[in-house]
Parts: sequence; C-alpha cells; structure tokens
Amino acid sequence: MAKEPVSSPQPLSFPPSHFAKLAPRSYLHAHLSSSNGQRPSGRLPHESRKPQINTGSLTHCHGSAVVRAGDNAVVCGIRVEILNASDIVDCKPSTTIEALGQHYGGGLTKHPEVTDGATRRQSRTEDAEEMAQLDLLVPNVELSTGCSPSYLPGMPPSTEAQSLSHRVLTLLHISQLISMDDLRIWYHPSSASTPPMPQPPSEAPTAPDPTSMSLDVPNDTTSSDEEDAQRPEVKAYYVLHITLLVLSLSGPPFPAIWTALLSALRNTRLPKAWWDVDRQCVICSPRISDSRPLNLNGLPIAMSCGVFNAEKDGAGLVSQVEEGGEKGVKKWILCDIDGFEEGCCEEEVTVVVREKQEAQGHGMEILRIEKSGGGFVGRKELREIVALAYERWKVLKGVIEGNV
Repeated sequence: MAKEPVSSPQPLSFPPSHFAKLAPRSYLHAHLSSSNGQRPSGRLPHESRKPQINTGSLTHCHGSAVVRAGDNAVVCGIRVEILNASDIVDCKPSTTIEALGQHYGGGLTKHPEVTDGATRRQSRTEDAEEMAQLDLLVPNVELSTGCSPSYLPGMPPSTEAQSLSHRVLTLLHISQLISMDDLRIWYHPSSASTPPMPQPPSEAPTAPDPTSMSLDVPNDTTSSDEEDAQRPEVKAYYVLHITLLVLSLSGPPFPAIWTALLSALRNTRLPKAWWDVDRQCVICSPRISDSRPLNLNGLPIAMSCGVFNAEKDGAGLVSQVEEGGEKGVKKWILCDIDGFEEGCCEEEVTVVVREKQEAQGHGMEILRIEKSGGGFVGRKELREIVALAYERWKVLKGVIEGNV
C-alpha cells in the first residue's frame, strides 16, 4: 500500500498590523534598519508630516483655524472680550510717555534712546509682565472624547489637558508673541477719535501786550490738575479667550496645538473700540472693515522629536550594530513622531524656534527646549534637533502664511 506524502508544515506568518501589535519595538527596528531606512508610516527619520491648515472656519469667533497633520486634528477658536480698567483691583493704567510713544509709533517718546534695541526689549518684558498680571490671555485645551483610546467618555478634564494649557500660556508670555499695545483701549480727552499730536513752535513769537497782561498769581496745583485731566489713559483692555479642541490625537499634541493657535492668531481681528464719555463705557464698532489684525512678534514654531533606542527589542535581546568600528547601540532621532512611534521612544524633545528680529541680526533663536525621559540626547544630538527644527520652521512658515 502506497504511503501518502507528508506535507511540510507551513511557516507561521502574521500581517504587518499584527506584528506591530505583538512586538512594536522589533517592528519599528526592522523598518529603521532596512535598506531604505523608512519608518512604518513611509517617512524617513528626519521627515515630518505636512500639515493642512484652514483659517476662518468658525463664523462666531474673531479668529479660528483647523489644523490637521497626519492623524492629529486640532480646532482653535479665539473670542475677544472687553475688560474695563475700573473693574481691576489696584489697576494702574499705563499713561507714561514711553507707553504713549509705542501707541503712536514712537512719535511721543521722551528720550531719543527709548527707540534703541535694549529699551525695546525692556519695554516688551514689562508689557509681558503686565499682560500676565492682568490675565489678558486665557487659553484652554480640551482633549475631546474619542481623540485617543486613552480618553473615555464621562471622564473629568485630564491632567495632560491642564498641563498643555499651562504650557501654551507660558510660551505665549515667553515668546512675547502678542503686543500689549494691541490690547490697550485708550481714551484721549482732547479728541476721542484722533491722538493728540505735538504742535510745532511758531516761527516768530510776538512780544506780549503790556495792556493785556494779568497780575494774578498762577495756581500751580490747578495747572497740574488740568494737565492730568488732559492726559490720555487706558480705559479698558482686550481679553483673548483661546479654546483649543483636540479632535484626533496621534503623537505629542503640543506642536499641532501651537500651530493651530498661531494660525488662529494670525486670523484674529480686533473690533474697533473707544471710550464713550457720555455713556461712561466702551463701545465697539460692528463693522468688520473697522477691525484690525494683531501685530504678532515673529513666527515661533514648535517641533517634537523622539529617540528610539534599539538596545532591547521586543524579546528583550540585545541588538548591536557596528558604529565607527566599535560595537554600540543603534539609536535613531525621529522627527514628528506619531502615536505608534511615541510608545516605542523612551526620550522626547520639544524645541520652539523663531527667526530673529531685524534689530537682533539674522538667523534663528531658540525660545524653549523641553526634554523628558532618557539620557541619550547631549549637545551633539541637541544641535541636530535644533537644525531640524529650523528646517521645520521654513516648511510651516510657508504653509501658515499661505493660508492667512
């Protein structure tokens, strides 16, 4: 009787999606160590996701933006409210000559040196302190239900959402992105519509007529009170209520949140407001043509990177490769990591850069560096990450300015 041929066992194979769930670190390591060196998303290690930005999407906001980068989606809406100076406890409105000089474009500065770079930086620092003291910027980050498997319905606001709100507020003050002069509402007693301008001296002063001269003794107190009554003062402030709603989350949320905020601020228009003497209140114009945009201080961009360490794969085995003739642990710096790569990376770095202003020279400046976990990133790696952030700034600058 002929024997039936014995079939050889079929090798056990898994689709890539199952392999990524069973051994995520080995799956990522296999992609990075391949010939093309691509990540599971098809991007190179130093390649970021290009965002899609739509501005002015919310009709009931003074400024709005929707940003999508890969699986990250953030909606930002900005509402402008009025805060009366009389409602602030111990409020000391700015009536100094330097503040008026900023309001009029430098035309009323008391000293010529007020316009130099050092004084401008000092003035911006004082404005940032005043803005923080009055709480004129109110950001609120919300991680919506369903944006990530970690956020279930019916749960209270998470600690991460509160931390993100604080990081956004801190960076707004550190970068001095918004000018305090844009948020002040002035009242000019001499003319409510036009600022008082200094009068030029007459060319040929005439001698006083002796018959019309008064022998009354001048009252210095009355003269000083009249000058104070005619001096312009701040009657109210604009308050920006910023709401950031994360619809979908994949990877570190801060870069996408900051990009949405920056796009919404560039889309924001402040209504024209003035102090009405008869009504003793601030009145805003309903016409959009009377509104004005914010004068932002540069274009700071945030970028996050993750460091993947292949010292241990999914089975716990040491995986070493040749580096410079010596055995060492292979590590990769991955730009703009997604949710899958975030779970495999042990170290994350967030860098915020901005182009230097004209008075500070050309080039880029670092506004903030945040690092968490691990100890691989040193000076050499940090320089590499900052250089990648500069390249990211060029890409986002073109996208943001093209959508505003």
